[in-house]
Amino acid sequence: MSHAYSVAAMTSPAARLDTIRDGIAAAAKAARRDPAGITLVAVSKGRSVAEIEPLIASGQRDFGENRVAEAAEKWAGLKSRHSDIRLHEIGQLQSNKATVAVALFDVIHSLDRLSLIDALAAAADRAGRCPGLFLQVNIGDEDQKGGCAIADVPALAAAIRDRGLPLSGLMAIPPLGLEPAPFFALLAKLAQREGLAGLSMGMSADYRAAVMLGATVVRVGSALFED
Repeated sequence: MSHAYSVAAMTSPAARLDTIRDGIAAAAKAARRDPAGITLVAVSKGRSVAEIEPLIASGQRDFGENRVAEAAEKWAGLKSRHSDIRLHEIGQLQSNKATVAVALFDVIHSLDRLSLIDALAAAADRAGRCPGLFLQVNIGDEDQKGGCAIADVPALAAAIRDRGLPLSGLMAIPPLGLEPAPFFALLAKLAQREGLAGLSMGMSADYRAAVMLGATVVRVGSALFED
């Protein structure tokens, strides 16, 4: 059992949330940053409404889901009861789900190809609204991972802007088993080159390092939920 899972299993949802928030605040202080500028997204993919509700009751308002169909079913009732919930799409998104995604999510973190940019632009135009968007970068050049190649970042960022879409920043997941800090630093450098302030990076095991290196959004799952 990992440390994140063992801690989660021994504490209440409120205590787990406080622990993560304290970790974010400590890392931000060490980096001379304002913790208020960092959004904690609770990764609720695969979690039931019963597991999510205690975190909502403890004040958590940003949640992340991987699959459009699961999110639509799970959050319809929750969002009707909690109108200030912000839902984040953090998994790979199919272009044919763009219309539903635009209607359902407040932020999409996995924009990574021109066909998806076009589909989201069309869906946003029809809906008269668009979620905030992060361009996902395959920061470790891994065949099995989503995200655009590092070399494609400038062209895709330009395409997003050309279509009038709100590009918030860049997102990445470092390779498993490697020190994440160099990958976080590289993502921050790429974002700076594009004039982007948003950095969606860092998960349960490495969110502190991500905050130290400029993360504005961290996506934490196992450390928040009991298993």
